[in-house]
Amino acid sequence: MSSVAIVAQSRANWRLARNDPEFPRTARLGALSYEDTISNVVKVVEAVGAAIMVVGGLGAFALFAGDVAGAGTAERAYKGLRRNLGRCILLGLEVLIVADIVRTIIVDTTLESVAVLGVIVVIRIVLSFSLEVEIDGVWPWRQRQVDPRGDSDAQDTQ
Repeated sequence: MSSVAIVAQSRANWRLARNDPEFPRTARLGALSYEDTISNVVKVVEAVGAAIMVVGGLGAFALFAGDVAGAGTAERAYKGLRRNLGRCILLGLEVLIVADIVRTIIVDTTLESVAVLGVIVVIRIVLSFSLEVEIDGVWPWRQRQVDPRGDSDAQDTQ
């Protein structure tokens, strides 16, 4: 068999493998479908959400250690730690919700996946509200009554 025939045969095999749904995904040479690409993007977004929580948590603990060492009082530093940890968790949860929504809308559009997404979003919203209350001490919709400036970071500037 000549080298031209070998190249032609390998190209034909590649085209078959690319279009054949029964052909194993791992054997497809460079052929990512739209769903595969979006699924990989969702994995990256999930990793970013987890990294926000981990790196932010480590940063919050580093600030806590610095505050305790510098001020000598753990009570004020502990409040700052809780506030910073809560913010990191909230931001990470928001990013993870985005990943869940994209996965459900684009990759897995079944009624069951939409129901699972709804349950996940409700759980994360409840968790977010409880974290907001832990951070600020009031429900989010009562924040302006407590702080007339409407600034959620008012505690940080005082």
